[in-house]
Amino acid sequence: MTSASVLDLAPVVPVVVIDEVADAVPLAEALVAGGLPAIEVTLRTPAALDAIRAIAAGVPGAVVGAGTVISAANVRDAVDAGARFLVSPGWTDALLDAMKSSGVPFLPGVSTTSEVVALIERGVSEMKFFPAEAAGGTAYLKSLGGPLPQARFCPTGGIGPASAPSYLALKNVGCVGGSWMLPADAVAAKDWARVEELAREAAALR
Repeated sequence: MTSASVLDLAPVVPVVVIDEVADAVPLAEALVAGGLPAIEVTLRTPAALDAIRAIAAGVPGAVVGAGTVISAANVRDAVDAGARFLVSPGWTDALLDAMKSSGVPFLPGVSTTSEVVALIERGVSEMKFFPAEAAGGTAYLKSLGGPLPQARFCPTGGIGPASAPSYLALKNVGCVGGSWMLPADAVAAKDWARVEELAREAAALR
C-alpha cells in the first residue's frame, strides 16, 4: 500500500477516539460495513494501541491506522500494534525520518505553504491538512493547487457532512478525515447500526 492508496480507499477516513478496547472491533466492523475501510485510531487514550491490535486481528476488511503520531516512539508502538498507516498533526525532521523508516504509508500534517514545500523537498507529496477549517479551509487548499499541484491532501479538523463535499470536489484532495459518523451518544450506547448508517452516508459523499 502507498500513501496514495490510503487517500483513495474511501472519501472519508473516520477519526476514532476509543476509550474502551471492547468497542474497537464492533465499531470498526460497523465502519467497514458502511463502506469506510480506512480507520484512523488516534493515540489519545490508553486504549488506543490495544484497539489497533484488536482491529488489525479481528476485522479483516479494515485498514487500521494510527493518528496523533507525534514521536518516533509513537511510530514504533503503532506499527508494532498493527497500524497499516500513520497520521500526524504536524511534523519535524525527526518525526518524518521515523515515519519514512516505518515501512508503512504516512500522512504528515501541514497547515502552511512552507510546510508543504518542505515536505515536497523531502520527497513527500501526500499529507494531512490540519486543522482544516481553522487553517483556511477549501479556499486555502484551492489556492495551493496552482503553485503546488503535486501535493495531495486529507484535510481534517472541523469538517462535517455539510462541508465535506466542497473539500472532496477539489483536485488536490484525496479524502477528508472526520468523526461525525461516530456521535458520542451512539458510541456510548453501542448503537453500531447507527454508526454503520452514518458511515454509509459518508461513503456516498463523493
